[in-house]
Amino acid sequence: MTYKVAFSFADGKTLFCNVQNNEILLDAALRSGIKIPLDCREGVCATCQGRCESGQYTQDYVDDEALSASDLAERKVLSCQTRVQSDAAFYFDFDSSLCTSSGPGSLQGTVSEVRQVSPSTAIVQVDVGAAGAALDYLPGQYARLQVPGTEHRRSYSFACAPGRSNLQFLIRLLPSGVMSDYIRERCQVGDVIHMEAPLGAFYLRHIDRPLVMVAGGTGLSAFLGMLEQIAGQHGCGQPVHLYYGVREAEDLCEISRIEAYATRIPGFRFTPVVSNPNPDWPGKTGYIAEHLELAELRDQPFDLYLCGPPPMVESIKDWRQQHGLDQSRLYLEKFTESNS
Repeated sequence: MTYKVAFSFADGKTLFCNVQNNEILLDAALRSGIKIPLDCREGVCATCQGRCESGQYTQDYVDDEALSASDLAERKVLSCQTRVQSDAAFYFDFDSSLCTSSGPGSLQGTVSEVRQVSPSTAIVQVDVGAAGAALDYLPGQYARLQVPGTEHRRSYSFACAPGRSNLQFLIRLLPSGVMSDYIRERCQVGDVIHMEAPLGAFYLRHIDRPLVMVAGGTGLSAFLGMLEQIAGQHGCGQPVHLYYGVREAEDLCEISRIEAYATRIPGFRFTPVVSNPNPDWPGKTGYIAEHLELAELRDQPFDLYLCGPPPMVESIKDWRQQHGLDQSRLYLEKFTESNS
């Protein structure tokens, strides 16, 4: 049996390789040209240390001077002693340039659909199937798309789970901007899009705690990819609560898709929040931090994922600190929308 393993690095780059059942992780990496730093190969020096973010594994021997009991509890591993037993993702706290000269791949696809899903948002689908295989990435990561006819590039999270050749992106339509103008004025099915992918250190980790996902605006895109992955696995054995904040109610998009996850993901909940509602809006108003359920979150450790504009991300971080929720694990992606 062969498993797919992702190697993610501190510079936000991710590389992939195939690993045979029970094969040593380091051996598979080296065979694929991923030169993880190493020294002793005996489980003693910790030079090849990483952390398993998702998947199953065992370790042959780990010296207690290399990894402590608390390190092992945090799923830290020594690549030279790790045997992979499922699809998995491993994180290494150094730049990818230390182990390979190659970066994220450059590829091209064709626009297969462009659809405006709210006054301020469009979904663009790009088919990269002509490249011969589906693009490998982790749910939550992003691609840098080149705007056709220009040298400008813009970054967008994948709004779909990995394993498909027809990629989906949720794109904010600004009043004026090179990508926004392209989508509104001249984007057509069949247009060629060049991109660089995968990128980003924000992605879905191993799930062993309740998940709280907080999306601001088109930060929703990353969570659509994560939720699609979880739904495809028929849930994750933990409750999942998505908070989705926008300025105007009409900015909410993909609501039917999100609500459908309630039937596909056991324990899924969804709370939309509108900061500047019209009188007809029946739901939550204001800012997401005002509606996070403190009693629910204090009961047990949880994983908190944030993706959206910096003011939203900072407000949730402040809320977490004010309420002493240090037992939660925090993963975040904050972005500044381009003005052009």
